[in-house]
Amino acid sequence: PEAMIMQVEHHDLHLDFPEYVDSIHALKASSEKFGNLYDEYHQVTREVERLEEDDVPVDDFAFENLKKQRVRLKDQMYRMLVAHKSGD
Repeated sequence: PEAMIMQVEHHDLHLDFPEYVDSIHALKASSEKFGNLYDEYHQVTREVERLEEDDVPVDDFAFENLKKQRVRLKDQMYRMLVAHKSGD
């Protein structure tokens, strides 16, 4: 039997928020807080994707915490993007 290959879902802000691409670039350049959130989001995302791709045994609690952290970061950045875009 063929092994099941898990499709890893990539999470990129530019894909998730295409209407905010300009704001993402502007905030990365002008807001240290946004830049830090952006970097942390991508670091957490890379770790989640690595665990999914390599099928690394990781306890569910730690894995779920990483995913929750990613959602919190994304939510914070989304609120900043909405505020930035409405301020234009």
